[in-house]
Amino acid sequence: MDDLTTLPLSQLSDTELVSRVLSGEKHLFEWIMRRYNQRLFRAGISILGDDMEVEDAMQNAYIKAYQHLDKFEYRASLSTWLIKILINECLAQKNKKAHLKSVNIECHPENMGSMKTPSNILMNKEMGIALETAIAHLPEKYRLVFVLREIEGLPVKETGDILGIEEANVKVRLNRAKAMLRQSLSNDMKEHVYTFHLTRCDRLVNHVLNAIA
Repeated sequence: MDDLTTLPLSQLSDTELVSRVLSGEKHLFEWIMRRYNQRLFRAGISILGDDMEVEDAMQNAYIKAYQHLDKFEYRASLSTWLIKILINECLAQKNKKAHLKSVNIECHPENMGSMKTPSNILMNKEMGIALETAIAHLPEKYRLVFVLREIEGLPVKETGDILGIEEANVKVRLNRAKAMLRQSLSNDMKEHVYTFHLTRCDRLVNHVLNAIA
């Protein structure tokens, strides 16, 4: 049996990482963030539609997750727990901006699809941009299910747990999302959609580690 203290950090389970962070190895929280940055970014962009706003929400979500890590009860996966925190942060951020009426933060397809964000520039792939535009035209509740199920590949049950809906509703929303899209995802497209690039990953990780130090 492998000694967990000698395993490469990338091979440690979520449970072991959480346990070691709680035991005082705070720097290991970095591995939790790097493991789930892509997933959280894709969930966040489905709600906010803006790269920088999602980064802000992710930073706040990770800090809250770290501060309440001892409350994580393992009844759901760490991924589910983190995405729930992130979604709540995104919705709070969205509601706050709506209340202040400083900008119109409703996720309009024409705005999201035409954004010249860093991810679009770095991606530089017409198919990826076209697919993001098609996904952006989906209403939020369908778009989020589509991203979690089809792009992130989460199980129906976990998707339902994250969104607080029944498994049957997940399936219905996914089917409606697919019907609204002009073309379906292919395996080759998935890795190019809503990519959380390494430079952004490093920036976010460093910011959170400095905040919790």
